Amino acid sequence: MTNFFLILMGFFIVIANIIGFISYKKKKNLYFAAFIILILAVLFGAIGGALAVFIIRDAFAIFYGFQLGQYLLVNSVIVFLIAILVTVIKKFRN
Repeated sequence: MTNFFLILMGFFIVIANIIGFISYKKKKNLYFAAFIILILAVLFGAIGGALAVFIIRDAFAIFYGFQLGQYLLVNSVIVFLIAILVTVIKKFRN
C-alpha cells in the first residue's frame, strides 16, 4: 500500500511541474509558474488526503495529504527561488 502512495506522490509532483512548465511557456513568466505550482500543492494535497482516507479508511490518513502538500510547497519554493535567481542574473547582465 505504501508503494502505491509513493508512486502517487511522485505522479502528483511530476504533473504539478509539467503544468507549471506549460503555464511558463504560455505566459513567459516564472513567477506565474511558481504560483501555479503553489496552487496545485493545495489542490493535490487535498486530493491525495481524500484518496488516502477513502483507501485506508482511517481518519489519520489525511496526514498523507498534508505530507504531499508539504513536498509540493517545497517544490514551489524551489521554483520561486529559481525565478528570483534568473531575475537577478538578468538584471546584472544588462
